[in-house]
Amino acid sequence: LEEIIPKPVEDTGNILKQGYLEKRSREHSFFGSEWQKRWCVLNKRTFYYYANEKSKQPKGTFSIERYSARLAFHLRKDSRKKCCFELICPGKRTYEFTAPSPAEAEDWVDQIQFLLKDLSSLTIPYDEEDQEESYNEADSSDSVNRASYNTTLNQDEPNIEMEGDDIYEVLPGKQPNKQ
Repeated sequence: LEEIIPKPVEDTGNILKQGYLEKRSREHSFFGSEWQKRWCVLNKRTFYYYANEKSKQPKGTFSIERYSARLAFHLRKDSRKKCCFELICPGKRTYEFTAPSPAEAEDWVDQIQFLLKDLSSLTIPYDEEDQEESYNEADSSDSVNRASYNTTLNQDEPNIEMEGDDIYEVLPGKQPNKQ
């Protein structure tokens, strides 16, 4: 599995959901708090948690692939038990959270399940107009294959700006206008 590089909150890419959650700590110390408030960020493949929303380095991060999310009322005995959910993956650490409200807990679970369903699908989503356009512009199916190959390669990379590269193809016999 690829290693996840820690990123500041503002650099985590396409954020699908973020907000404060209480995360149950792994070590249950006699003196320390069992539940710690964390700023949590979910992007298309990774779950990040930070000390607060201004933190530059995450306290932790993990890929959500192969995890499942579910409400978990058994995690607490107090009035906030209906606000709890967990992320589970066989052979990996289970992450336990408390949301500010039962509705928020449900929303986190729904967002994560939606994302997991998308990650587990075998097809790569694409814009049909773009696909149709590249098919019509080409004489062979080779450019269609190239288009889907590029989609596969670039699916993990958030908005990379290419400096100096022209996005338009130069057709034979035509010279690009340089200014």
